[in-house]
Amino acid sequence: MGAITLVGLGPGSGDWLTRGAEKALRLAGDPGATGRKLLLRTARHPVVSLIRDWGLVFETFDELYARHSTFAEVYRAISASLVQAAADCHVTYAVPGSPLLGEVAVAEVRALSAERGIPVEIVPASSFWEAALMAAGCDLPDGCDIRDAHSLQANCVADDFGLAPGADPDTTRPMLIFQVYDTALASEVKLALMRWYSDSHRVAVLQGAGASDHPVVEWGPLYQLDRRPFDHLTAVLVPAVIAQDRKPGFRDLAGVMARLRSPKGCPWDLEQDHASLREYLIEETYEVLDAIDSDDAEAMKEELGDLALQVVFHAQLASESGRFTLDDVMAEIVAKLVRRHPHVFGALTVSGSDEVLTNWTRIKREEKRASDLPAASVMTGIASSLPALQHAQKVSERAARAGFEWSDIAGVWEKVEEELAELKEAVNLGSQEETAAELGDLLFAVIQIARWRHISAEMALRDMVHRFTGRFRWMEAEAARRGDALEALSPTSWDELWRAAKQAESTSADRAGQVAG
Repeated sequence: MGAITLVGLGPGSGDWLTRGAEKALRLAGDPGATGRKLLLRTARHPVVSLIRDWGLVFETFDELYARHSTFAEVYRAISASLVQAAADCHVTYAVPGSPLLGEVAVAEVRALSAERGIPVEIVPASSFWEAALMAAGCDLPDGCDIRDAHSLQANCVADDFGLAPGADPDTTRPMLIFQVYDTALASEVKLALMRWYSDSHRVAVLQGAGASDHPVVEWGPLYQLDRRPFDHLTAVLVPAVIAQDRKPGFRDLAGVMARLRSPKGCPWDLEQDHASLREYLIEETYEVLDAIDSDDAEAMKEELGDLALQVVFHAQLASESGRFTLDDVMAEIVAKLVRRHPHVFGALTVSGSDEVLTNWTRIKREEKRASDLPAASVMTGIASSLPALQHAQKVSERAARAGFEWSDIAGVWEKVEEELAELKEAVNLGSQEETAAELGDLLFAVIQIARWRHISAEMALRDMVHRFTGRFRWMEAEAARRGDALEALSPTSWDELWRAAKQAESTSADRAGQVAG
């Protein structure tokens, strides 16, 4: 069995190449050597011309970048090739910069080699960040956040090689971003950075750091980051933000809450517990719904913040009693989402949303069994404090997914008609309790229609009440304009006003549609 040597080519010119790296390269690429192979991740590096001048024999993986559609596929192919080649020879794999910084395939190679007992040696090298900081004229008294550009893409999602958004940056420290190799990626990075930095925050684009005696350093506002050329030797430096200019985030909200609950915090906040906050959680939830119904972005932003405060408040209380922390809350929901979406984070294929919901229910049952809890009902987990219509529809959905269902919607209509007839009989002949029971049966039957048509019964009724309220207010205004008292109106007048209100509503909706069009 062979071995693998991982070598760094440094950030640019041969001046950054270490003596150990040069020795490893010459040994592996010697045309007269046997049992050795020199492989380069890419030929797009200034030291490669020096390697050619030395007369060394080598191969590169550049063709993999054209063959595969994602970097994850490229890195997987590289690592597989290296480990396979190391089965019967000594492979030296050379990468730009340092093999220990930003080289995803290196991490995979080390893991695969450990599994197969292949020895791995790492030859230290200078990395791009030293050259970049030198070009920018910076030092790092308090450290630096170093990120791969791919991990900062605005819409980045996890893949098998960890190219996923990391933790939010500490904006009190500089950030150095490498592999910003084209304008499209720079645009993604810019959008991601705007989550934490102001549009006008000054950043530096560094080109040729380490590869030239005179690297280009261009400073400008963040919003202009992608308005210049980029190449494979480009990095971006994002200086630290002074405290008063820093954009607060979720962690800041948790910090404010902790301060409010501290011994020198707010007396009102110190008096609260989970039970006393219950009404506020419900209230804030409905205020979010009102903001959504009104399609008011500013109101939604404010009300979602109020709702987030309730989550942080409860987590703070739990943390103080040693039950769980805010990090525990976030970790559990992230794990749950990944676990219950195998069609996104795994290899499962689904045909549509119905199958997604079926899988969700199945996975929940498996989780219960795995936790050694008693066998749970399919109804377990439905909050009893939900509004009645929403609660009823969730119960109906669970029962249907378990198989308690009509074969077609005709059966649902028959049930509605049956319950309506029983309600009529109870109203005419039954007691108050019997009438209430039959009314509940009818409402539950009607909810089945909503479920079959994929309509939220809760929202349908809310929308209807909203329409009714608007029409009734219109009737009040119209009656007042005519000088009529509402209580003196005849049934015919009420009907006339109602029809006019509906017509006015329809006309207003048509005009709104024309404006939107």
